[in-house]
Amino acid sequence: MAAGATNESNYGVPEFLSWDELQRVPENVASEIELWDGRVVRNRRGPLEHQRFAVRMRNALESNARTAMRDRSGGDGRPPCWQVEVETNIFFTEDKSSFLTPDFLVRRCLPRGADTSAADVVVVGEVLSGSDTPKRRAWKMDRYAEAGIPWYWEVELDSAATWDVSAVRAYELAQVPAAGLVVKPLRPAVYVPVGEWEPGDGGIDFPEPFGLRITWEDLAF
Repeated sequence: MAAGATNESNYGVPEFLSWDELQRVPENVASEIELWDGRVVRNRRGPLEHQRFAVRMRNALESNARTAMRDRSGGDGRPPCWQVEVETNIFFTEDKSSFLTPDFLVRRCLPRGADTSAADVVVVGEVLSGSDTPKRRAWKMDRYAEAGIPWYWEVELDSAATWDVSAVRAYELAQVPAAGLVVKPLRPAVYVPVGEWEPGDGGIDFPEPFGLRITWEDLAF
């Protein structure tokens, strides 16, 4: 069973839904639903501060992306193009029976109104607060890794005290080599931590997927 799913839906909807059926669910209910193999998965929104920090992280990433797009050219001579969004569905299957809605993401540029597939995404990020259990966090990370999304980011909030950012972490996708192992790896691709920053570290510097420089003032409550 998918993490967060229950045998009896808490939403007054069936345990399984197609994408078309989900479109007929009231918006206030549908906004808290994700699907995995058609199963309804709860995606409880955090408090107002949760969304606030997702937007601030999105704004900081977009500012860096715009700078990189002005300063760099791709292999074909054209500048690279990235879009940064919040709470945007990532579709893992063509029939939309599996999708997750991260707090923020960076994707390659798509036409206006186009759906976002996992193949389009280069960074996926979550803002962690009290409602994010370790099991739920690990389950989502595994799904993103299986889909081949190169980078996973976390913004951790000190929700017990000031509702400020307590840490930011970056993870890079790595393939687990099976050669030489007695037992086949449970997961062929995993995220490994490659960066961690806390207030007082002087800000966030990271080279991928474009040069990132984020100050704590950018994220401050």
